[in-house]
Amino acid sequence: MTSHDILGLGCVAVDDLFYVPAYPAPDTKVRVESSERQCGGLTATALVAASRLGARCAYAGTLGDDDLSRFVLERLQEEDIDTTLVRRRPRTRPIHSCVIVDQSSQTRTILYDLDGVQPAMPDWPPDDAVRTSGMLFIDHFGAEGMIRAGRLAHAAGRPIVADLESDQTPRFAELLALSDHLIVSLEFGCRLTGAADPAAAIERLWSAARAVVVLTCGAQGCWYRAPGHERPHHQPAFRVAAVDTTGCGDVFHGAYAAALVQGLLLPERIRFATAAAALKATQRGGQAGIPRRPAVEAFLKERPS
Repeated sequence: MTSHDILGLGCVAVDDLFYVPAYPAPDTKVRVESSERQCGGLTATALVAASRLGARCAYAGTLGDDDLSRFVLERLQEEDIDTTLVRRRPRTRPIHSCVIVDQSSQTRTILYDLDGVQPAMPDWPPDDAVRTSGMLFIDHFGAEGMIRAGRLAHAAGRPIVADLESDQTPRFAELLALSDHLIVSLEFGCRLTGAADPAAAIERLWSAARAVVVLTCGAQGCWYRAPGHERPHHQPAFRVAAVDTTGCGDVFHGAYAAALVQGLLLPERIRFATAAAALKATQRGGQAGIPRRPAVEAFLKERPS
């Protein structure tokens, strides 16, 4: 028995979302039609998605004793995510973001503050917590800590699902090499590799150690390559009436991770994650709009492959 299906390290955030008719031009004013506060961040949103989709999840980052930290912990606990492995330190807090949602184009702009934020630590979580989890979920925030946990996971035969958005960190190449289930956006994949299209980017990101490479392409779906296949496959996006795309990429990651620990085959994992991200886009907010498993299964049942 594993202690958790998914152990997450990395970004958690408090997102203050502001919904505007259109993103303002310079030196202009725009009325905020509505606003709300939600928990966000790459890893936190992926864990919430995985938990809502039936996986047993835990978070093992570092937070403080401030209002923002308490807000994050309360929200994670409400989502049945185990927070007993969270390390508490004074003057530490989560990322604080202001998210401006343009309702005319269904896009968002994120302004974030890293003051007091502690990335993944090189001595946390305990070794056994990594070894006894079903899989490890990482992002790029704190490469040294991620690499240490990734090596422990590999030694224990645990898969690693990675959500990487930036290569501007020391030892990024090591972190990238450890990521056997690598899921990145098309924009980041092409920028990282210098490739001009999904097939070329996947080819350059591929290695014999990978279980999959996925490039997510928003409304164009995603491309992915698996062992034994020389060419990438395309999974089209599902047609939905998009309301807010905040968090869709993170939901894809979390849904994929949940499908992985639940034993779905790769094409089913990709389709399941694509459906979960599509349903998220039909709802406002990042984590608030994440669907639960019955909704995703019903959605897919209505759309046979």
